[in-house]
Amino acid sequence: MKLNDIADNYGATKSRVRVGRGIGSGKGKTAGRGVKGQKSRSGVAIKGFEGGQMPLHRRLPKRGFTNIFSKNFNEVGLGRIQQAIDAGKLDAGQPVTVEVLKTAGVVRRERDGVRLLANGELKASVTFEIAGASKAAVAAVEKAGGSVKILGAEANAAE
Repeated sequence: MKLNDIADNYGATKSRVRVGRGIGSGKGKTAGRGVKGQKSRSGVAIKGFEGGQMPLHRRLPKRGFTNIFSKNFNEVGLGRIQQAIDAGKLDAGQPVTVEVLKTAGVVRRERDGVRLLANGELKASVTFEIAGASKAAVAAVEKAGGSVKILGAEANAAE
């Protein structure tokens, strides 16, 4: 086999249709675009246009809102923390913070902090210094002999 023998399978590629090349081609004159009007021209942008009538997406009422003050937390379960401790990525003796979890590969990026959830089981005694935790997660950590310090709670209590 030589380089000049290489060819694609028959029917694998379609040759493009050359439009506007005479009436005998079947795609001459209007080139398959129909006749006249905005759509027969290039640069058509009429996605929601209804001929001047108010479009449906503008007739319907707006609902809801986006809370600009909402926090976006990394949610981490107790089972995932125990998994990292078993794998030797987390040291149970050191306090667990966002930076520690990031270096251990438990969370990918720091958002507005970490929120601890009670998914799974924690056997090790661990101290947490995080942005938030569910009541069940705090109870599970304290049952295992650890503690949870919620960051920013002191500032909120002072106000």
